[in-house]
Parts: sequence; C-alpha cells; structure tokens
Amino acid sequence: MKIVIVPSGFKECLDAEEVAAAMERGVKRFDPSIDAVVIPMIDGGEGFVRTIINIKGGSIIHKEVTGPVGKKISSYFGLYKENGQRIAVIEMAAVAGLKLVPRNERNPLKTTTYGVGELIIAALDFEVDHILIGCGDSGTSDGGAGMAEALGVQFLNKEQQKVHIKGGEDLLAVDSLTTANIDGRLKNVSIDVACNWKNILCGEKGVARVFGPQKGANSEQVEALSSALEHYAGVIQEGTGLDVRTLPGSGASGGLGAGLLAFTNAVLHPRFDIIMDFINIEKEISTADMVFTAEGSLDFQTPNGKIPSEVARIAKTSHIPVIAITGTIGEGADLNYQTGIDAYSSIIQKPVSLEMAMENAPKWIEESTYSALRKVAIGWRMTNKGVLKKVPV
Repeated sequence: MKIVIVPSGFKECLDAEEVAAAMERGVKRFDPSIDAVVIPMIDGGEGFVRTIINIKGGSIIHKEVTGPVGKKISSYFGLYKENGQRIAVIEMAAVAGLKLVPRNERNPLKTTTYGVGELIIAALDFEVDHILIGCGDSGTSDGGAGMAEALGVQFLNKEQQKVHIKGGEDLLAVDSLTTANIDGRLKNVSIDVACNWKNILCGEKGVARVFGPQKGANSEQVEALSSALEHYAGVIQEGTGLDVRTLPGSGASGGLGAGLLAFTNAVLHPRFDIIMDFINIEKEISTADMVFTAEGSLDFQTPNGKIPSEVARIAKTSHIPVIAITGTIGEGADLNYQTGIDAYSSIIQKPVSLEMAMENAPKWIEESTYSALRKVAIGWRMTNKGVLKKVPV
C-alpha cells in the first residue's frame, strides 16, 4: 500500500514538517511495510521562507525589525539566485505573525505590519530583482498601512500632519496620503504574493469580520476595525485611483494584500498556485492508494483554498480517498466533504486546556492517524466478507 501524507502546519503549534513526521509515525505504527510518501506543505504562512530556501539552496538573512506590537524583534528573509536573478523570499508570519503577538496583547486594532516593509527595504538593499511574499498566519489588520509607511508612504491627518500607523485603529485618523517619498527601487523589482485569493478587505465578508475574532478582537473591536478599513480604502482610492475594497486577495493577512496592491507593483496569486511551482504533488498523489492531509482547524474557511481542500481536489482527479486529521473541528466543517475530503477527525478526544493540546499534539496526531487506518482496515475486512457492498463517499 502507498499512502501519501500532505499536511499543512498547526498554527502556533507545529510546522508542516513536524505534523508530517507525526502522521508518518502513525502510518508505520499501523504497518511498517506501507510505502509512506511524506510531502509537508506550506501555504504562505509559517515555514514559507525556510521551505523554499531549502528547495532552492539559498541562504537566510537575519534582520532586526519592528514586530507586530511595535517592539524590535529578530526576523529574517530568504535569498537565492536563479536564472541570473537574485530573489528574496519574505514570510509575513516571521515578522507580523499571530505567534509574535503575546496572548494578552491580541487586539488587531493595535498591531502593525511596519516590519514587513522593513524586510522589503532590507531585501532591496541586496539589489534583488524579484521578491516573493508569503501571506499567512498574520496577527495584524492594518491594511498593510504599516508596511507602506516603512516603504515611504506618508499618511496625513486633516491638519496635514503625519499619522504613524501603529495599528488598524490609526487608519481612522488618516485623511490623505502621499507616495512622493516611496522607495524608488520598488519600481524596478517584481513582486509576487502567495495569498488567500478569496479574502477581501471590506464588507460583510471583509477581513475584519472573518478573521478579526481569531486575532483577539471582540465584537465592538471587529466593527471598529471594519469601519477603519473601509475608511482606509476610501483614502487609498482618492490618493491612488485604485479601489481595493473587494479585489481578490485584498484582505490577505489583515489587508496586507491591499497595501501591496496599492503601493507596490505586486501581483497577488492564489497561494496554492505559487506553492505548486516549488512542490509538485500531483504525480505522487495520482499513484497513491490513500492520501492523508492535516490542518490545525478544519471549518468553513478550509474550502477557500487551504491546503487540505486543494490536496483533496487533486486527489479526486484520480479517485483517491482522502482523510484529514485536524486539531479542532469548527463551524461548517462538513462543507469539506464537497471538496473531496472523505473523512476527518480531531486529535482532541476530551476537554483539555490549549496548553495541554499543544504539548500533546505530536503524540495525538500520531494516534489519530493510526486510529484512522484501523477504521479503514475494518471497512476493508467487511468488504471482503461481503458485508459492505458499497461505501458511500
């Protein structure tokens, strides 16, 4: 039997390689003779830089920058050469990710992407020709205004005084903007962004309402943030002529997508399309007997381009069954059956604290994978005995 393991990471807990290793242990525990093909996947979030740099044989450049709560942190970006070009890889999560925001300070009205802009400037200092940015696992919702400020964009209030963007709430103080002082080197650099293509900046399905609660916002803060981003979009439209409110990907990483669209020559791409340029999984999946995938939380957002749904979509072209292992099962999880996931289960089998769940995640992922295969074996035996004629999927 050949089983292909293609998981994403568990946000703030395990990266994709750690999840994949735990799942492989579960497979081998069930039957050591199984041919387990392990392909850890990245989605633009945690691990994006290191995975691509490992594939391309590049180097990691460390840099002190401004973190999401305004304090200096040690971050990094990747650098490699290909076809005569120098390419930088930036991971939003490594500079403004949710894991960098202390739990008692999680309020997207007060977190900034300023450090993302500082990393872009640092990459320009290396005379790069191209920048690849991964958007995912963010802890910010400032519409990319902090990043833009670091690049040289000036935000002004009604008195034409500069407004320093320390978080999403500061967007309400902005009356106009000027790009006169933006770093001129940006014109000569192409930028591709791997993001959630279906996230938009404003409206009922805007980033504030969909992702604000995940970043610590209560209901009042969600509405305040939504109003701030709508106001900000109006300022961008007046200052640049671009309406970013509902552009595909504009809401990525708390609106970082909108900032990149408005103030750089960035092109936004569905993150899975970008990633597939680096990691080819179709061939392995097409020859598998079964596919295992994984995600920290399986819910109504998973079908919107997240790794488990994309893996399932590929598997279904070859009629390969797919089982998903998840940390938590959220609202609308059953929508994933429509994407091609045949079954899913949570690693958490009893009420536990978040700390305990994170500590035991590797062991529980292994156990859940092993248990899933035992259930598959029961069905196999029943089918061979004629008890099961057809299993609905």
